[in-house]
Amino acid sequence: MMIRSLFAMLVATLTFPVIAQTIYKCTDDNGGTLISNTKVNKNCKVVSSSPESPISAPKARSSGAAATPTPAGFPRIQEDTQKARDTDRQRILEQELASEQRNLEQARKDLVEQEAVRSGDEKNYQRVLDRLQPYKERVSQHERNIEAIQKELGKLR
Repeated sequence: MMIRSLFAMLVATLTFPVIAQTIYKCTDDNGGTLISNTKVNKNCKVVSSSPESPISAPKARSSGAAATPTPAGFPRIQEDTQKARDTDRQRILEQELASEQRNLEQARKDLVEQEAVRSGDEKNYQRVLDRLQPYKERVSQHERNIEAIQKELGKLR
C-alpha cells in the first residue's frame, strides 16, 4: 500500500514541469541514506543542481576510453618483461601446488594414524573427535589451498 502511494507521488511529481532545484543526498546517524530537496542535516551532499532535470543522468563513456586514463608519465612494462613475469608466476604457483599436494598427503596420513590410535582415557567418543579435529582441519586447509592455487593457475592459462 505504501509503495503504491510513493509510486503515485513519484509519477505525479514527474508530470509537473521541471523547475530548477537542488537535490541532496543525506546520511543519518545510523548510516541510512535519504534523498531530499532540502538539507536535512549537516551530512548532506549536493547530488544535482540543474534547471534541466532534478536527477542527472549518468555520463556516457566513450567505447575506447578507460574509466581512469593512465597518466602520461606512468611507467609501461615491455611485453617480453611481462611474459617473463607471467612465466615465473606460473612456475611458482606450480611449485606451490606440488608442495601443497605433498602436505595434503602427509596430513591425510597423520589423520589416518590418529584415527587408529585409541587411548584408555577416551571412553567418551567426543574426546576422540576433539583429538582428531586439528588433523581434520589441517587436511581441509590443504584442500582449500590446492583449490585456490588451481584457480590462480586457471586464470593464467
